[in-house]
Amino acid sequence: MRVVLSTIGKFHSFDLARQMDRLDALSAIYTGYPRFKLRKTGLDPARIRCFPWIQTLYMARARFGITSDWLERQMAWLSNCALDRYLARTMPQCDVLMALSNTAVAAGRTAHEAGALYVCDTPHTHARYQDRILREEFAIHGASCPGIDPRIVDRQEQEYAMADAITVASRYVERTFVQMGVDRAKIHVAPYGVNLSRFHPCGEPDPDEFNVLYVGTVSIRKGIPYLLDAFDRLRHPKKRLSLVGILKPEILPFLARRRNRSTVHCLGHQPQETLKNVMSRSHVMVLPSVDEGFGMVLAEAMACGCPVIATANTGGPDLITDGKEGFIVPIRDADAISARLEALAQCPEMRAAMSAAALEKTRALAGWDTYGDAVYGLFNELLGAKP
Repeated sequence: MRVVLSTIGKFHSFDLARQMDRLDALSAIYTGYPRFKLRKTGLDPARIRCFPWIQTLYMARARFGITSDWLERQMAWLSNCALDRYLARTMPQCDVLMALSNTAVAAGRTAHEAGALYVCDTPHTHARYQDRILREEFAIHGASCPGIDPRIVDRQEQEYAMADAITVASRYVERTFVQMGVDRAKIHVAPYGVNLSRFHPCGEPDPDEFNVLYVGTVSIRKGIPYLLDAFDRLRHPKKRLSLVGILKPEILPFLARRRNRSTVHCLGHQPQETLKNVMSRSHVMVLPSVDEGFGMVLAEAMACGCPVIATANTGGPDLITDGKEGFIVPIRDADAISARLEALAQCPEMRAAMSAAALEKTRALAGWDTYGDAVYGLFNELLGAKP
């Protein structure tokens, strides 16, 4: 079997590339990342095809103080389209093209013309559903929502229709596709794995404190207003909330009311070496997202022995059993998050049991092997059913 992968960045696609390489199936992986950022992928450099000219500028925009939403949209659009055209023009002969959504309108057609299968890999919810739920959420908080670029919605729906199969990482994402009219038989759920060599316990939480962690973009979409409200209600003399990730402008008014409180700390972006230390020393990590394709930080925290609280609109239900490795709560429910935080703060024995269960669960995933085997099995199934 010969497999070509495509991704605008790195995401989980390079983890999948290593799995396909392990199974002797990888022909090439295409990316918009510059080659100097891909030195430690563990892959043969000859199999990495880069088209970084626009994506590099898009990634560097913040460093140069570029904050224009309009320009950001244009650069993102051009970067994906450029990678797609490059892939379509130079794709080697293969049996399967698996491309991250938004990178294979032209390339998907090229794959079909060459007799190959095209699999649309979608790390987020259906584009139209995502646009709708984000607009609803921003309206709840009285904030202006830019929504999803209509060109991207149209582009991704072309990919959904053209693809021989659509891979998603959670049952939540699967439900959004079915809700938007996509045939369930076309959708295949394969939850992501976790790099156990990078994420593992490397410390213990302070028993005299109660440290709550959030990792991800600090934004309305990620449910941060509900987490802040829940944390406010938590009764603990030495509580601390650490927010790891880039702050979106729309969340600043919510933080402003708590900025002077010594219990809320914005740590910004953290490298993985630091992140595993923070996770290991936290009593619980909360992912309160209103819309989340999966949330790889869930498995990463669990691999560090940190229990998790996640909403039903994440990959949490695919990773944990409610009440065992952590808790599943409804979206937009600060009371539910607060109640689970209180339970963990008041019962160290419960937290210790959840920590042990989280470690056991992530070890059973065998890193990324389970994910790689599932995707490889899907490719074999699709090729076997091909006329």
